[in-house]
Amino acid sequence: MRAERGIRILHLRVLRSSLSVSEEGFSLIEVMVAMVITAFGLLGAMALFQIADHGLRDGGQGLRALALAQSRLEAKRVAPWNRLLLDDLNADGIVDVTMRDDGTQGDLQGGDGTYTGMAEQAGILLSWTLRPDRGGSLERAGAVIVEAKAAYRLPSGRTRTVALAMLRANPNYVGERT
Repeated sequence: MRAERGIRILHLRVLRSSLSVSEEGFSLIEVMVAMVITAFGLLGAMALFQIADHGLRDGGQGLRALALAQSRLEAKRVAPWNRLLLDDLNADGIVDVTMRDDGTQGDLQGGDGTYTGMAEQAGILLSWTLRPDRGGSLERAGAVIVEAKAAYRLPSGRTRTVALAMLRANPNYVGERT
């Protein structure tokens, strides 16, 4: 009985000492260190959100540039051969751009056989070229290489360019006549 009573007293003392330790709480320094660690973690998370936001904006602008370049290629793919040099950018039935080979309005060199058109839409500079496989007029060409480039500026100041190309055959071409 006495041994049991001694065990109970010892057990109560252990319970009291564990209660007194848990009732002490945290010191001011421990709380301040925890707050500093949390603050650094939150600052890091906020920086990651900002980086992700820039990435999403850059990706969205790149997607718009790609869509504009693809739409120019598609317009040239479905245009009648005799209207390849005319462009209706907003589909209102009125020609907005006439492609040139005279060294003006975005054409790099006049008379080189490469026809160029250029327009700016939503901060994206869109340029497209037609290069016949033979020199001279488009009527004599068997095919043309159509290239569309869309360039846009990132907030960092760098410029990115999306370039697409296709080969289009002249449906009226029957070969060289002798």
